[in-house]
Amino acid sequence: MYILTIVLTVLISILLIIVVLIQKSKGGGLSSSFAGSNQIMGVRRTNDFIEKATWTLAGIICLLSILSVFVMPSVVTGARVKPTTEMQVIKGTETSAPAPAAAPVAAPEADATEMPAAPAAE
Repeated sequence: MYILTIVLTVLISILLIIVVLIQKSKGGGLSSSFAGSNQIMGVRRTNDFIEKATWTLAGIICLLSILSVFVMPSVVTGARVKPTTEMQVIKGTETSAPAPAAAPVAAPEADATEMPAAPAAE
């Protein structure tokens, strides 16, 4: 479906290019080609037809662009990088886990009996 959408977009784009190139820049369109007034389509009707064809083709391209987003395949197969669950260690770069930090040793509190008595005030 996605490839079909892309192919249709390319074909409509080519048709739009052709229709735009047929038009004259000052709105003359194909009027120079249809010089006679006894043509099946008159000059004014030819310009209207080409203008409507331009807008229609542009609208179809917009719709196909939006449609291609919805039908685009979401899973990419054949990925070049395969995920690994193991960690590879290069020889010579092995490190051991750091030792847990030792709890700081608190200063021992002296008992009240060991403290010297304050000198008596005289």
